[in-house]
Order: sequence, then structure tokens, then C-alpha cells
Amino acid sequence: MKFIKDDKPYQIVVIEDNPGDYVLIEDYLQEHFVAQTISWAKNFKEAKSILTDPSFHCDLLLLDLSLPDKNGEELINEMSLLCHEIPLIILTGYSDFNFSLKSLSLGVSDYLIKDELDPHSLYKSIIYNIERKKTLLQLETSERRYSDLFHLSPLPMWVYDIDTLRFLDVNLAAEKHYGYSLQEFLGMTIKDIRPAEDIPELIKRIDLLNAKPGAYSIGNFRHQKKNGEIINVEIQSNVIPFQNTTGRLILANDITERVTYVEAIEKQNEKLKEIAWIQSHVVRAPLARMMSLIDIIKNYGIDDHDGESLLDNLLKSAEELDSIIKDITQKTEGIQLDKNKP
Repeated sequence: MKFIKDDKPYQIVVIEDNPGDYVLIEDYLQEHFVAQTISWAKNFKEAKSILTDPSFHCDLLLLDLSLPDKNGEELINEMSLLCHEIPLIILTGYSDFNFSLKSLSLGVSDYLIKDELDPHSLYKSIIYNIERKKTLLQLETSERRYSDLFHLSPLPMWVYDIDTLRFLDVNLAAEKHYGYSLQEFLGMTIKDIRPAEDIPELIKRIDLLNAKPGAYSIGNFRHQKKNGEIINVEIQSNVIPFQNTTGRLILANDITERVTYVEAIEKQNEKLKEIAWIQSHVVRAPLARMMSLIDIIKNYGIDDHDGESLLDNLLKSAEELDSIIKDITQKTEGIQLDKNKP
């Protein structure tokens, strides 16, 4: 049978107190690995010395369960602490199915029986577990990155169960902004942070979202803090798998100040429209009368009979125009005051 020759440079540590078994393992490794470097430790103490050397790099550990200074479950636990990021394969002369299952739960990558071992099966186990460990570490890194993005986000974030509506996780920003502790949040549903009158609309929207699995959603809603304060929030959400269920990840941005500002601008615009209407309609009436009276005086002069009446009408029109201008001035000053409001 032609064996695979792997020329990648692997650094393998064999922890084995039996010289005969070590020589056999070394032969098996040399069948498939061309550029491997093998380090041999005869007991736990030597293994610890090798693995705690900061300059030492290791790709995989082959561990005999019966060492002179440690053995069994205690040995696995101690080795797992030393090599969390390194695949650990158990080589033992004992076939104990229950213990093999337990060892896997303790962090062991594989459990091989020495009497059943051959070069090919050892090679497959080593390559498979090195690649598997890389994948697991990448997954851990990805999960850690998600956790950091979630918990360290300056904006409130949470995950809720799409069926029960219960909070599954909440970040620190949400705790601070809404006033509830994490434990309080975990005992609540998303209905508890909505004004009572908004809940029917919330239920309708949830039914709509759940009818479209995986749908991204964005919208503006009202929320209620623990102290009763009503705030306006912009919500962005998406469905994610979470804790063996389906959750919806929420990013909440408080836009209360923005909404207040927009409302103030809209009110100011209404007042400006009113002022513009006054200027184009109301002001023109007394102004037109004054212009007509002035035209009469200019073209026909003032006699004793009509002079007093013309001047009285001219004065009334001027007073009316003055009153309108004062009203416009007050409305303008009111707009300036509104601009100073938050």
C-alpha cells in the first residue's frame, strides 16, 4: 500500500513513558510525515516544561493516559489547561467506551486504542483534528468578536425570542439607557418596554415579521423606560439563531431629540406660512387704502369739506397697518424663541 507523504512542517509532542510504544508511534509518524518534528516527554512534568516554554510551538499532542506522575481524568484536566488551543489525542492501551466519551467532553480531540493503531489511522486522526481545532478556534474568535460587538456597543442592543418575546440577552448600553438591570430584562418581554396603547400595533408588526423568516426590519417606534419616560427610537433588527432557539437581534437608537427638533421646525414652518399669508393678504388691504387716499390728496387736493374725513381714514389705515406689523413682529419673535428649545 502506498502511503501519503505529507511535507508540511508539523511540530508534534508525544507524551509516553513506555520507550517501546514511543518508538512505534515515531515509526508510524514517519510513514506519512516528511518534515515533522517530534518532541518526547516521558511524564507530565516534562510535558509541562515543554508546553510552558514561550518559544515553543506545538501543532498536536499525543498523550498516553497512564504516566508515572499523573493519569486518567486528572491528567486530561491538567493537560487541557496547558494546551487549550492545541489538539489533544489520547493514546491508551485500555478500551473503556464510557471513559472515552467522558474524555471527549473534557476537551480531548480524539481517543485511540494503541492495539488498533496503524500509520494510516494515526495520520488521518492527526490531520483531521488539527484542521478541526483550527475551525473551532476560528468559531470561538468569531463568537468572541460578536460578543464584543454586542456587549461593548455604545448603542442599546438586545436579543429576544421571536415566539415568547422574552429578552434572551441585553447589552450594558441598554441597561443604562432603559434603567433595568440584566436580571430584570431577562424576566421581561419586549411588550414591557412599550407604552400600553402601542402594544396592539406591536403584536401586528411581530406577526408580520414572523411571517417573513429572516426579514431585516427598520422603523421608528415609542419605548418606555423604567422611570416611565417615553422615548422615540429607531429600531433595526434581524433574525439570528440564539441559545437553541430563534431570536431577533435589535439595535435601538434613541432619536427623541431629533424628533422633538423636527416637530419644532414643522411648527416654525407653519408660523412662517401664516406670516407669509398675512404679509400677502392682510397687509395689502390697509396699504391699498392708504395708497388710494394719498392718490386722491395728491391729484385733487384737500378741501375743508372732505379733508378731515380723508385724514381720519388715512390715520385709521395707518393704525391698522401698524397693528398688523406688530402682530407679525410678535409671531417672528415667537419663532426665534422656538429655535432655542431642545
